[in-house]
Amino acid sequence: MRYKSFCDKKLSELGLGTYLGELDEETDRRYAHTIELALEKDINVIDTAINYRYMKSERVIGDVLSRVGRERAFVSTKGGYIPYDANSSHDPKVFFEENFLKSGLINTKEMTPQGHYLGGEFIRWCFEKSLENLRADYIDVYFLHNPEEQLLFIERDRFYSKLGECFEVLEEKRKEGSLRYYGIATWYGLRVPKGARQHLDIGEILSVAKEIGGEGHGFRFVQLPYNLGMHEAFSLKNQVIDGREVSTLQACTETGLYVYTSASLHQGGVLGRVNPTLKDRFGIESDVLVALQFVRSTPGVGTALVGMSRPEHLEENVRIADIEPLGKEEFYSLLK
Repeated sequence: MRYKSFCDKKLSELGLGTYLGELDEETDRRYAHTIELALEKDINVIDTAINYRYMKSERVIGDVLSRVGRERAFVSTKGGYIPYDANSSHDPKVFFEENFLKSGLINTKEMTPQGHYLGGEFIRWCFEKSLENLRADYIDVYFLHNPEEQLLFIERDRFYSKLGECFEVLEEKRKEGSLRYYGIATWYGLRVPKGARQHLDIGEILSVAKEIGGEGHGFRFVQLPYNLGMHEAFSLKNQVIDGREVSTLQACTETGLYVYTSASLHQGGVLGRVNPTLKDRFGIESDVLVALQFVRSTPGVGTALVGMSRPEHLEENVRIADIEPLGKEEFYSLLK
């Protein structure tokens, strides 16, 4: 496996995602086996979220790492959507009322129709629940999950205020030793034009982080969708750094942010759709490996996340480690 160095860590260029899957025990067993196999093949980046499979994805990761050693993996999780617990004896409505309404953690007037919420005490609850689910003393990266959803309902000044409130909690967790870094995991925010309602400004967000945590703040990671069909993070100049318009990936490179790509295989959407000419250019026949070669060779990309709940998918994806990445000039030549 190939690695990228960042903040004194070596992070595998291929990471395992845990978004999809049924809630049954068979899916849990498959995920557990695939995670163990990934670690054996030197993949050390594992990504999840408290709402993935109603907390079951976090718990599977926790079970595996409690057996093989927490230090074997660099784990990221997310908070932002109001979660449900698959192990709860209550139905979702009662669970919501008992955990979030009665406690005052959530003001329903600030909750989006999709169940998204951005508030310091809510994020604190989610963080501590994730620690419990992961059976860990610390989390490597904590992402605020799709924060741009809030921008559809509140003004930008209020948004940055709420973001700062969450950053304060995460900086507290860093001081306690239960968190190493934090960041944002986005879907639309970093791949839309500057004038779009959901656009996120890297410079502004870094300013909030510096205001809360000083120059040694923990905002060091960004997650965004990037693949053969969604390449805006590289091709769209929607950020401004030192007065220059640059792409999100360029902005992250210049400001020292490490990038995880989500949907690296477009959730399987690339299968059977890769242009034969591109296969010839890459010298690769497999659609999956062509897609991964494109993503991991893109300047500015750190780790390409791929959802993998089956060992056979892992075996196919990990073959990318045997292929030399494209150099910058080779990659840029693809765009001519």
